[in-house]
Order: sequence, then structure tokens, then C-alpha cells
Amino acid sequence: MKFKPRNLREIAEAVIGDTLIGDIRPFPYRSSSYITRFFEECDLDFVHDGSTRWSWTADRLAELLEEPQAGAHTLPDRFIHTLRVLMDKADAVDGDTDRALALATLNKPLIREGWEAFYGEDDHLQVRHVRTKTVSHMPNPHRPFTPEELRRRERLVKFLDVCSEDQLIEEVLLPLFRQLGFHRITAAGHRDKALEYGKDVWMRYILPTQHVIYFGIQAKRGKLDASGVSQASNANIAEIYNQVLMMLGHEVFDPELSRQVLVDHAFIVAGGVITKQARNWLGGKLDASKRSQVMFMDRDDILNLFTVNNLPLPEGAGESRSRLPDDIAF
Repeated sequence: MKFKPRNLREIAEAVIGDTLIGDIRPFPYRSSSYITRFFEECDLDFVHDGSTRWSWTADRLAELLEEPQAGAHTLPDRFIHTLRVLMDKADAVDGDTDRALALATLNKPLIREGWEAFYGEDDHLQVRHVRTKTVSHMPNPHRPFTPEELRRRERLVKFLDVCSEDQLIEEVLLPLFRQLGFHRITAAGHRDKALEYGKDVWMRYILPTQHVIYFGIQAKRGKLDASGVSQASNANIAEIYNQVLMMLGHEVFDPELSRQVLVDHAFIVAGGVITKQARNWLGGKLDASKRSQVMFMDRDDILNLFTVNNLPLPEGAGESRSRLPDDIAF
């Protein structure tokens, strides 16, 4: 994807703070070192080389626009993230406390390219395609990572190596699924072993049509395989089989709808690897209808989604943690 040079320059001038409306500067002025610092905040390893600020910045924005898009009528996710950092409401200036001037300034070049920026209900910037109304908000977990993202990913790997299943759920999966747009994520029943399996353990996702899909999650801290004997660091897929059947047949009460609903899909999530043999074994045990209801997420999926969504790392990620024995049904 390419923007016209005029429009790239106007966005670049917003990044470096050269925009002036009357006596108000809606974006903070950034000298060479502060331009580099801005891109560091965007998790990008761009270092200003001392050349003309707007020209160099426009070239970097053009590079971001050349990256793969997450879907049709969307902008590349690192370009979107850069705009979100630029438009953070915490950076509002006197005379533009609601950032209306900054938003209008950014929208001039964007609208000429067929896009429109706006603030969502969470006060985070969103960008939509004017003609189709498609919102660019889904980061691509398969794009190349920056060196800084790779460092954060490695810290999360170390955390997953030593965390308990409670920590996997509470510090990694819950924030991740909330960021991905799931609602009413409930982990009750895990700590209280007396509760019936599946009791109040569910989350839901609202489709653009306003239909609601319900999900259950079965999480294990380590590897899931199809070996004959489970070891301390892994679990046998056969142990998951009955839990998945119970999950798909278990009703949950949705208080917002005031009725009982069935779980539509089951996520099997592992903090380690889910082997191909384990997936095939479970697929052979489930009938065709239930196979379509089961989805897998292993360590790579967690790492990639956590990284591209720029979520804060769990407290102490990358540091030594003691293992806490646990058995979780989530």
C-alpha cells in the first residue's frame, strides 16, 4: 500500500511536531533524539540519522505502509500502532485537551487516501476504511517482529517456562482474550475444587451482526501429547478428552440475557507445544460436529498474539519463578 507523498509528509509533520494551527501546536515538537524515542515507544527500531526530519520520517512511514495487511481494506498493523501512539490522549496539549485539533489534522491526509481516524469507546484511536467502514484493528500475528518485540517475546517464553497454570490464566490468557475482544471472561471454579467442572467458566464474543458465540477454555501449562504416560511437564490429550466433552455439553447462565446457553466452541490452550499426534488423536475421538467446535492454541500462538497486541508483560516476566503445582479447568 502507498500513500501520496503530500499525505505522507503531512502525517510525518504531525509525528515531528511541525504542525501549527493558529498559536496551538497539537503535536509535541520532536527533535532528532525525540523522533527516535517516539519510534521506540512504537516498538520500532528506527534511529533518526540527522537528515531532514520530515523527509526521513515520511520514508519510515512509507516502509510501514509496505508491510502486509491483516485483511482487506485495512492498514498494516504497525502503521496503525504508530498512529495510536501519536494520538494517545495522554499527550494532549493546552488548547486541545480533547485532541480534536490533532484528530482533524491527522484526518486531512487520511481522508484523501480513503481512511478516517476516530476514537473508540476505550479512547484508543481506530482507523476505518471510508467506503467499506472496515476498521483496521486486528494485528497480524504472522508478520516479522522487530528486535524489541523479539526481546519481549523471549521474556514471555521464560515466563511460560516457569509459571503455574493459575499464572498462565490470570496473567497471560485473560488479558490476551480481553484485548482480542472477548467479554465476560470468567475463571470461577478453578480454585474451588468442589465446584462442578465448567461451572461459570466461559467467555463470549459478539459478532458484527450482534449474534453471540460462547467459548470455553481448557488450559494446561505444559506440553500436550499423545504418549502413553503423562509426565510432570506435560499432559496426555486423553486427559483433555472427557473435559472437552463436558465443556461442550455444559450450560452456562448469561445474566445479561437471563437464560441458559450452551458453549459453542472449546479452546484447548497449552503453554507448551500441542503435538500433531495429540491433535489427530482428539480429532479421531470426536465426531464431525464436535471436531468443528474445538480449536487449539499452543505456545507459539500465545507468544505471537501477545506480542503483536503489545500487551504489558506479566510482572516478573523473564525472572526466576518457582513452579506452583496446579491442575486447572478453565
